[in-house]
Amino acid sequence: QVQLVESGGGLVQPGGSLRLSCATSETIFRLYVMGWFRQAPGKPRELVARISSTGSTTYGDSVKGRFSISRDNAKNAVYLQMNSLKAEDTAVYYCNAWRGTLGYWGQGTQVTVSS
Repeated sequence: QVQLVESGGGLVQPGGSLRLSCATSETIFRLYVMGWFRQAPGKPRELVARISSTGSTTYGDSVKGRFSISRDNAKNAVYLQMNSLKAEDTAVYYCNAWRGTLGYWGQGTQVTVSS
């Protein structure tokens, strides 16, 4: 059974920072594209960022220049550093592992940006 274990969500003020973490098995981490999606109430799930096994990155337009995705090959973990957070970044953030037609999701972690 594939597991993606997320951590790091919480409440932060506008302009603040948070870092999300997602850990998985070595096999998944080595072979799959790892990424983060988010879903706000009443809105579809959207791509935040993803990173390939070679380190190539893709970002959603709304987070470019503010968020950064990275991976730690020794820990089989992927991180999402979120800076200059805005109220519109409030959502449940999901870790994702994707390869071809296969995809797996974490349980989600809530990020709330509010004063």
